[in-house]
Amino acid sequence: MNRLIDHTLLKATATEADIEKLCREAREHSFKSVCVNPCFVKRAKEFLADSGVLVCTVVGFPLGANATSIKVHETEQAVRDGADEIDMVINIGRAKEGDFVYVEKEIAAVVQAAAGRTVKVIIETCYLSDEEKVEACKAAASAGAAFVKTSTGFGTAGATVEDVALMRRSVPAEMGVKASGGIRTPEDLKAMVEAGANRIGASAGRKLIQGGKDGDSAY
Repeated sequence: MNRLIDHTLLKATATEADIEKLCREAREHSFKSVCVNPCFVKRAKEFLADSGVLVCTVVGFPLGANATSIKVHETEQAVRDGADEIDMVINIGRAKEGDFVYVEKEIAAVVQAAAGRTVKVIIETCYLSDEEKVEACKAAASAGAAFVKTSTGFGTAGATVEDVALMRRSVPAEMGVKASGGIRTPEDLKAMVEAGANRIGASAGRKLIQGGKDGDSAY
């Protein structure tokens, strides 16, 4: 289970010392990655040198409302800084309008800018109807993304078992599904995996594998 977890810290108040602690915990538990804000990518890469833990960062986060060119630039900068994975937020307003051609083209532009690195597409399920979730998943698959992801953790709700199952049914078998937002107990983790998630984003990574609850609702 450890290798399913993206150990995450995306709070606005995060300091370099906090990021170092996050990376130390990720090393200790052999998590799949740490997920940090773009300004910390270089330092996280240094902290995790030769550890086997990947560095993930976010693009268009948390609203998804940046221009496509800005998301592309963010991605290119993240790659230069050493990011191994990119978690991008779709343009939610365009999805609500039903403009999934725009959504797909934007995802494809970020995938291209990522230059072969894993791209996970955050569709922010709390704002979408089931039909919109399915269309967003199809757009991500057509654009060449590696994963679809439920949530930023900054919306009105996080991952649900129902949404994870719907997303799993809506993408090809080789495509990943990442559940994030509100996953705080080993039981939550087990339920998401059983529903079809093969990556978990959580700030409570240690408690997910050691047992117990976490009061942090930020991701």
